[in-house]
Amino acid sequence: MAERRSMHVSGGILGIFGGCLLLLVNNYASDPRRDFIPLTALGILLIIIAALIAYAGVLHSLTHAQLFSTLCLTVSALWCGSGLVYILVGQNVLRPEDLRSSLVPGLAAFTLALFIISSVALFVKKTVLFLIGTGISLACAHQIAGLTAANFGQSATAACHLLVCLVCAYYGLGHVLSRLTQGKVEAPKADLKQTAGLKTEQPQGCTVALSVGLVMNLLSAAVLVCPLLGVVPSLYVGHVPWLWTAGVFQLGMCILFYRAMDTLAATFYGFTALLKFAEGYSALLSSIQPFSPVPFPVVFSVLFFILALFSCQKNILEGLYQLFFVAYCISIAAQRQGFFQGGLQGVQGAIFVVSACMLLITTFNMVSSSTIPTGQNVFKAIVNRIQSLTLRAQDKELHTPHLGYSKYADAEVLGHACSVLAAFAMTATIGNRDPLSVLILPWVVMAGGALQLLCGSVAFARGKTFESTVFILYGMMWTVWGLTRYGGLYGETRGFHVAVGIISFMLFNGLVTVAALFLNVTWFLYALSFELILISFLLDAVNALPYGYDIGVTIIFGLVSFYCFLAHIFNSTFQSPQIPLGRALVKLGGVGGGADVCPHLPARKATSVHQIAEIMKNGGICGMPTDTVYVLVAACNRPDAVVKAYQVKKQAEDRPMSMWISSIKQLEPARHLLSPLLLDFMEAAWPSSISMVIPRGPWLGILGLEDAAKHIGTPQSIAIRNPDCSVATHLINLVGPIAVTSANPTGEADTTHHNQVYAKLGDKVDGVLCDGPSPENIASTVVDCTKIETGHIGFFRVGLIPKSKVFQIFEEVQNRHRQGQANPAFEYDTVIPGTETVPSQEEEVTTESGRGTGNSTPSTISSLESSVNTNEPL
Repeated sequence: MAERRSMHVSGGILGIFGGCLLLLVNNYASDPRRDFIPLTALGILLIIIAALIAYAGVLHSLTHAQLFSTLCLTVSALWCGSGLVYILVGQNVLRPEDLRSSLVPGLAAFTLALFIISSVALFVKKTVLFLIGTGISLACAHQIAGLTAANFGQSATAACHLLVCLVCAYYGLGHVLSRLTQGKVEAPKADLKQTAGLKTEQPQGCTVALSVGLVMNLLSAAVLVCPLLGVVPSLYVGHVPWLWTAGVFQLGMCILFYRAMDTLAATFYGFTALLKFAEGYSALLSSIQPFSPVPFPVVFSVLFFILALFSCQKNILEGLYQLFFVAYCISIAAQRQGFFQGGLQGVQGAIFVVSACMLLITTFNMVSSSTIPTGQNVFKAIVNRIQSLTLRAQDKELHTPHLGYSKYADAEVLGHACSVLAAFAMTATIGNRDPLSVLILPWVVMAGGALQLLCGSVAFARGKTFESTVFILYGMMWTVWGLTRYGGLYGETRGFHVAVGIISFMLFNGLVTVAALFLNVTWFLYALSFELILISFLLDAVNALPYGYDIGVTIIFGLVSFYCFLAHIFNSTFQSPQIPLGRALVKLGGVGGGADVCPHLPARKATSVHQIAEIMKNGGICGMPTDTVYVLVAACNRPDAVVKAYQVKKQAEDRPMSMWISSIKQLEPARHLLSPLLLDFMEAAWPSSISMVIPRGPWLGILGLEDAAKHIGTPQSIAIRNPDCSVATHLINLVGPIAVTSANPTGEADTTHHNQVYAKLGDKVDGVLCDGPSPENIASTVVDCTKIETGHIGFFRVGLIPKSKVFQIFEEVQNRHRQGQANPAFEYDTVIPGTETVPSQEEEVTTESGRGTGNSTPSTISSLESSVNTNEPL
């Protein structure tokens, strides 16, 4: 992990070095009359470098939330926005004289942002990051001066980029030197490691994403406040790259917040991303200056206010910050020309100042052990005084995925909020105006379309098949209908072809509505009201729409969506009371139809393992986590349970069950029937992800399997394993040897999460030990030990443990046996009554190592290979 993190840092530093070197060469070699590098080529190169830096910053933020990732993502946004401006000028979309008006607002925002980041880096003694941040910040400032006075700033800008190049080269050289000498020689101050007094990880949230999101708010505020201050004439096309860059980066931060299990922050930056795209849309059509319909911004301000209220549970400062966006949405509603009027731009001026302060506080608290107070526990203290309210614990259990492995939090809050925004935006009437002149398209296409698709993807990753289907289907519908109706494409297309497309969506949504009957009342009303909207679309397509019907059903859908938004955000915050979502209107017997679910117990608790052990001792079968995937287990001393597990899986004859033990001491009753070399090999190789196929023999009957022994292994052999998993080992210690098979129906994929055990096998399972996602999705290595006495081992399957490691262990065991040494672990203190002393079989062991080297013969695969199923978790 440390090596991978080091590679991410190196990649980010190398990207910054490349970008600064590119700008250094261009600034030194260019003159006011001619650019050394064509602007189009310069812009493309900057975007490519920005993408590489962003990649390094995002990967680094997933492991350690610290200053370096913030710097990388901020520089990436700077070069992405300026690169797009250069491309527009190079392609004559903008005039060369427009370069100043286009670049100055963005450069001013990044000058301040990088200055704040570098100041924090100086405080925490991050010399490299301080010099890089300061150098690029000064370069931006000098570039602004150069754009204002043609003969000033270009050489100074190049000098600042030269400083950054030297710092990056110094760090790179020091890093290479450290890697070559394995850390024995390091250049002074050339490391970016955490030092004393700095936080090594964040207990909650993703502070990197928070800082970068604040930088993007700073950027859009700077673009909108510059016309008010007279820095640029007005908002126009040249500002679109900055605004949409901010929007794209905030969508990226939204995803990072979902990975950090922070639903509230993800929702907030999803909202602000929508504002950025709307601002960019207005700048793109600045020639007609689209006006904003009044109902929609008011709805947006209500959503922002509710979100700000619930965000106070994180800290009061964040909730107060979000209230500025409530005022911003109200100003959009109050001034119909919105982003082009002074009142709204004045609110953005306030957001600029507050965002800069928030960036300083957030970045400082991210890396310093002495934090600036933000009112973290105020909300909790107030709620604790109210006896009727009980806060829900904000931990990972809150976002446990329903099915499968997921690294993301629940996205239903944002998904329903987007439905509210899209629905109320659709209520605006256009009349005889140009559809593009009304500010509806960004809300419908981005909120109802793009963000709903994002929420659908997150829901799919969490195993929420129904929710993901709904969000993706509705997102597609909002996108298609928004572009058709409000993109100027609808005028002459009414008729049969449009109706057919709408009918297709109605059929799909009809299936969704029927499926919602089995979920709850709220989801049913949600799907049904959207079906009414689709009917209004169909009636409009055939020119048969009754007056007011479309507005009425859209408002109904918007209100249902608002109820879902409020219920999910409230229920995820408070454990009691809960806003009801209703019960399923239709219930089925059996799995998923209200049947009692077997105990699902946390594996990290010893009491849970004991409870599962008691279930197995009484003849139950249970799902259990391992060092690979989840398995279905039964106690070997309960033959009825072994038969039950076999029947539950409906095993094919060529897919036998295997046996697991916690240590080879559990084979003590049968030790005299097993080879000393085999036992020694077991002791050396276990516990691990190695399964050994050994000859079947009378020793199986000693373990209490009776007639159920026929279900384990084949008539010739049996697979046995000692897993490298503390939970499994503890359970086997309590129960004794267990019969194991995969926790999924025959022929299906492996089970990688505890919720999948019950979903796949239903109420036939008597209990499940829950330990979240599987640590490894790679199966165990299956070694053929049926001919181990001849010095040969083979492989049925190479899994988590490589061949070379297995051969190394086997050779060491063979060498000990050649020298007459036995593993001390086999010198037991007790002798089993009635057993005879087994004579040493050392002389029967050949000198072949199984590697096929020297005089030895190559290791061979046993003829029993067909009897071992390599798809089972042996």
